[in-house]
Amino acid sequence: MNKDKRKLILERLRENNPNPQTELNWSTPFELLIAVLLSAQATDVSVNKATDKLYPVANTPEGILALGVDGVKQYIKTIGLFNSKAENVIKTCKILIEQHDSVVPEDRAALEALPGVGRKTANVVLNTAFGWPTIAVDTHIYRVSNRTKLAMGKSVDDVEQKLLKVVPKEFKLDVHHWLILHGRYTCVARKPRCGSCIIEDLCEFKEKVYPE
Repeated sequence: MNKDKRKLILERLRENNPNPQTELNWSTPFELLIAVLLSAQATDVSVNKATDKLYPVANTPEGILALGVDGVKQYIKTIGLFNSKAENVIKTCKILIEQHDSVVPEDRAALEALPGVGRKTANVVLNTAFGWPTIAVDTHIYRVSNRTKLAMGKSVDDVEQKLLKVVPKEFKLDVHHWLILHGRYTCVARKPRCGSCIIEDLCEFKEKVYPE
């Protein structure tokens, strides 16, 4: 895909959604961090249902640590992998208290050192909470980037590096949100909704699907 077509795609996504936001509910960097940690292999809807009950009770490292692993499990037991996630949440809270004065660090290495926090989670926190032009590539973004030919790669890391290279600076802050929402609601995995896609004429996916 050439850079002119790529820019047109991004301009159209921006016009459609000038101020994209994560669908996770959060009000502080700590709430966002925990929500993203919980969202691995789970839907944002399921995470929001859990945190909407958890955060009014405890939404600080100290508050959640006081609940203990078993206490956290009671709030997140409807989320996949809740046992290991509860362990990671408690360990993360301890580290934030002991090493970062209970503040979520605006630092990639420090974030990735937290239990259950990988590169994708760190990218989301840096982008959404701190305004960094990072691009967190998940399965939706990986699929959309490859399918449209916007940025092709054989792994999520490959796609991230390609996007960082080819996406103009003016779009970098928001492109992660646009692509994830596009993959979640339009360019879905099994049967993409090409007939209602705002970039259908620019997309280079050869096997487009249209309603009969």
